[in-house]
Amino acid sequence: MTDDTRRFAPSAARNRDVILQTLGRHMPARGHVLEVASGSGEHITHFAGAYPQLTFQPSDLDADCRASIDAWTGHLGLKNVAPAMLLDVANSAPPAQRADVMICINMIHIAPWSACTGLMCSAATILPKGGLLYLYGPYRRDGAHTAPSNQAFDADLRARNPDWGVRDLEAVAASASEHSFSAPVIEAMPANNLSVMFRRT
Repeated sequence: MTDDTRRFAPSAARNRDVILQTLGRHMPARGHVLEVASGSGEHITHFAGAYPQLTFQPSDLDADCRASIDAWTGHLGLKNVAPAMLLDVANSAPPAQRADVMICINMIHIAPWSACTGLMCSAATILPKGGLLYLYGPYRRDGAHTAPSNQAFDADLRARNPDWGVRDLEAVAASASEHSFSAPVIEAMPANNLSVMFRRT
């Protein structure tokens, strides 16, 4: 009997259904979905189970996370999820593949700013015109936090690593615009998070 390498993220269990509901209003009928920083793999495998007509490519910088993603895929018996690949959007060239949708959940604030700009560069390379870039997480708006809990979270992140922190949504949107993405469609989500959706123009 092999060890179970699946990881369990309580936040993923809490938010995956509401994210799926939001994504469902924007998913194509057919196509390929690339997730950046898939973490435990609980999000992408949940989405793949709901959309068997789509193919999904998970990725992560961390080898243990990639093992967890593949373990979740096997545990759930999913046939439309490719093996997790190594992807470091902050420091490497975009992968040599195309996608109709790119998803990035809870990465931008737990990474240096170069990860955000690298994500935009990769998305501009990979997505076709009209392709969707979906982001989820906490953001500052108009230079201010949207809730005291987000302010405390931001302080904790910056204490752990000064290159991390809750980002200004306007700065993220400006980076997206520099890479030929539309103004974002924004939806409020539970726990003071936002869904932020860009289309490649």
